[in-house]
Amino acid sequence: MRTGLVLEGGAMRGLFTAGVIDVMMENGIDFDGLVGVSAGSSFGCNFKSRQPGRALRYNLRFCKDPRYMGLRSLLSTGDLVGAEFAYHTLPLELDIFDCATFEKNPIEFHLVCTDVNSGEPVYYRMDKVDYDSLEWLRASASMPIVTRPVRVADGHLLLDGGISDSIPLEYFQHQGFGRNVVVLTQPIDYRKRPASKWLFKLFMRRYPKIAEAMARRHEMYNAQLDFVHSQARQGTAFVIAPSQPLPIGRVEMNPEKMKSVYAMGRQACLDILPELRKFMNN
Repeated sequence: MRTGLVLEGGAMRGLFTAGVIDVMMENGIDFDGLVGVSAGSSFGCNFKSRQPGRALRYNLRFCKDPRYMGLRSLLSTGDLVGAEFAYHTLPLELDIFDCATFEKNPIEFHLVCTDVNSGEPVYYRMDKVDYDSLEWLRASASMPIVTRPVRVADGHLLLDGGISDSIPLEYFQHQGFGRNVVVLTQPIDYRKRPASKWLFKLFMRRYPKIAEAMARRHEMYNAQLDFVHSQARQGTAFVIAPSQPLPIGRVEMNPEKMKSVYAMGRQACLDILPELRKFMNN
């Protein structure tokens, strides 16, 4: 039975996930496949490239750089996260992403985006590192309202995968991964509440299907949480989640908070390492 790793998004909450997967790499925990959503894909790709510590390192290094993320980038480019800088210049020139190791590593790497015209999830298997695949990675983490949709090579116009499939455990099961570790960035008992529909309609009026999906997102998300918990009870899923709400905002760039959330992820994984090994070896 193939084993999978499912990584939820959450923007800077994803540094919790970075801490978790770094401990996995350091302790020889490996998988046949990985699927990431939003920050789960942009940070999770370092698992396939075997680069523990990289996600925290470059976020600390560039958190004050206006080219990376912030109001200046949003006002000058239309993207809160600098598209060219964050997804092309940074990994290929400044904090080098190990493309060769990524491409040689046999673990399957999948990511989730949302089609802006249908509001439905679009899945992509990333086997190589080139400009087009990095654009898919960018699309997976392109938050609505503060990011322009990303047009990829096959013609899809995409936004953040968390809009339509926040915790893609069911998708990965359909891909043949029967036993999965799921890393969440909210506490295990978290429930998402409805958001203001008028805000979505106002800012996403050009993309009504996205506005509709965002208005229903709490229903989708809570149903997916229920599914994750049911699979955990059946023994086919193993869940790693923070024990309390993470002390960081979605786009917060406070270095101390970044290090704190990353450390929480590391500790959460260390605390359950014996149980995780037992699950993986069962």
